[in-house]
Amino acid sequence: MYIFKKILLRFIGEEKATAAIEAAFIFPIMLSLFLGIFDLGNAILANQKVIRASQVVADLITRENIVTDADIAEAIEAGRLAFEPINTASYGIDIVSIRFDENADTEIVWRETFNMAEADALSAVAALAATDEGVVMVSVSYEYNPVFSGFAVGQIDMGEVAFSRGRRTAVVARQ
Repeated sequence: MYIFKKILLRFIGEEKATAAIEAAFIFPIMLSLFLGIFDLGNAILANQKVIRASQVVADLITRENIVTDADIAEAIEAGRLAFEPINTASYGIDIVSIRFDENADTEIVWRETFNMAEADALSAVAALAATDEGVVMVSVSYEYNPVFSGFAVGQIDMGEVAFSRGRRTAVVARQ
């Protein structure tokens, strides 16, 4: 016991030992910061991909006067591919084609929703109402789960809404 105490006292008195103890205190803090920054970077990347997916799908849908089920399925798949290489298990999308009549009242022409709840489309497009016009609204949702800091932060829900008018016609119809 005496030998152990003597070694411990000698270790504490050395300058190198002080540096080792300081490093032992600082290392967990630095590691936590590093892993948190890693998760923050991935969250920003995932959010950018959510934005990109909504814009890609809106662009693909509004290229045609009339879209088919195959066109819609391809647009949804293109939105999913915009997430690569991120896991797309929680990717959800809501595509809505909306018409404004001669009184600028809104009417949903068609809607396709995949893996998410339907967004409130009519109130979202109220400010875009123009007589005898239309708009396509694409809502994308994604649930990001941080790799390292998930125990502290938990799941982060991300969403983006893109609005686009038909290129060749006022309202994009569905066949």
